[in-house]
Formats: sequence, structure tokens, C-alpha cells
Amino acid sequence: MRSVVTAGVWLGLVVGAPAVGRAQAQSALKVGYIKSQTILEQTPGYPAADSALGKERKAIQDTLQRMQQQWDSAMKAFDQQSIALSSTAKQAKQRELQTMQQRLQQRQNDLESRFQQRQQELFQPIQARIFGVVQGIRAEGNYSFIFDMDAPNNSILFADPSLDITAKVIERLKQPK
Repeated sequence: MRSVVTAGVWLGLVVGAPAVGRAQAQSALKVGYIKSQTILEQTPGYPAADSALGKERKAIQDTLQRMQQQWDSAMKAFDQQSIALSSTAKQAKQRELQTMQQRLQQRQNDLESRFQQRQQELFQPIQARIFGVVQGIRAEGNYSFIFDMDAPNNSILFADPSLDITAKVIERLKQPK
């Protein structure tokens, strides 16, 4: 509901601008938009970082899958042997399986945490550079707003292609620093 109200206010400001005068409204409010996914994919350094992270993700998945298979095998063996085990042996085996499951969960948490940290290490400089370029273009072009059409929960349904500054951002990113 809030987004509908916000969109309504925004629409009212944009549509109501002709009452002030079209030329005056255009000089007071300059809007542009980007397609961040397109920019990201064409930013120098992104393909290599994405590939490296993909390899690391695969290694983590393989490790976790192997550990899960070991746990599954141990559970299956326990299920098959539990009938023949004494009460004491059964309890000991259950504690062992519980410990094994806890180690699996801890390892998964550790690997996910390290993966997120690595993702941050690889992509933060790229994102900072993109942000800097967009900010520079915003300042140079006197844009009041630059929207990201690829942002989650984007409520912009249609946009004039002439307001798209994605190509300008990509061009600037490809220039030597």
C-alpha cells in the first residue's frame, strides 16, 4: 500500500509538472535509469570474479554433498544395525550420529560464511567502481534521480528509452581508471 501511495505521489509530481510549465519542470527534475545487471555483466573484472566465485561455490557444494552422503550412509547403517544393538550401544551410536550431524551443520555454516566473505571481497570493489561512475554521471548530468530498473521490487513499469544511461555507465567503466 505504501508503494502505491509513493508511486501516486511520484506520479502526481511528474504529471502535475505541466502546471508549472514543461520547460521549467524539465530543468528542475532530471531523471535517468540504469540496468544494473547489464552494467555488472559488462564491467571489466566481473567475468573473472564471477567465474572464480562459481568455482568456489562448486567446491563448497561438493564438500557438503560428500559430507551429507557420509551422514546418510551412517544413518542407513544405524537403521540396519539398530535391531541387533543393545540399548547402551544404540544410545552411543545415536550420540555419534547427532555429533556428526552437528559437525555437518557447523561446517555448512562456516563454508557459507566464508563464501559470503569471499563474494564481498570479489564484488565490493566492482560495485564501488560502478557506484562511483553512476554518481559521477549523475553529478555531471545534473540528474535528480537515477533509478535501477533491475532493482528488486522496482515499481517502475515503463520508462522512456532516452532516459536509459546504462550505455554511458558501461562506456565510462571500460575507460582506463
